[in-house]
Amino acid sequence: MSADATLQDNYKGVWDTRIGFGTAPALIVIDFMKGYTTEGSPLFAPGVVAAVRESRSLLDSARHAGIPVIHTIVRYQPVHFTDGGIWLKKAPVLKCLVEGNPLSEACDEVKPRDGELVITKQYASAFFGTCLAATLTAARIDTAILIGCSTSGCIRASAIDSVQHGFRTIVVGDCVGDRHPGPHEANLFDINSKYGDVVSSAEVAAYFQQLHRG
Repeated sequence: MSADATLQDNYKGVWDTRIGFGTAPALIVIDFMKGYTTEGSPLFAPGVVAAVRESRSLLDSARHAGIPVIHTIVRYQPVHFTDGGIWLKKAPVLKCLVEGNPLSEACDEVKPRDGELVITKQYASAFFGTCLAATLTAARIDTAILIGCSTSGCIRASAIDSVQHGFRTIVVGDCVGDRHPGPHEANLFDINSKYGDVVSSAEVAAYFQQLHRG
């Protein structure tokens, strides 16, 4: 028996319950910034390039169905970077994410449209220190659908905070990416086991279409 099969058996029936979609979703686009898709950037992550490509059609589906789309970006105060705290001491590579640096701009293929909320954050989770949870609650959103980067960092942290804030948490597996396939796959496995559902973009698009028709 393979190691993967043994791992699946170990979790089966214990950490693999499916939560499912609710009735009021929002699509949350986490940190799709050019620093992750520009070769030569210290943040460059090949998996994010593929995730951006796959996310275009899902964004179109959400917009067509009238699903709220919320974007997050990372921004720091330059020079002293005091708003990055200890996080930037651990990950100083993130200091390129300041206003005016092209690497901090949203990827052209998935950039926010007029009227779509853009939330600025300084830490991994889209919820930590931001208005996201209050915004979703006020809009009576029950399902947080996450796409973006990186799987092992901001996606994982956001997924954990999402379920802890009471939202059905869905991570779109082909619309998230990382620097290396190992952490990407390991974190998708863990998220799907403990914090939410990892599903395909095709399944989410069909859900959006169903809501639109309904």
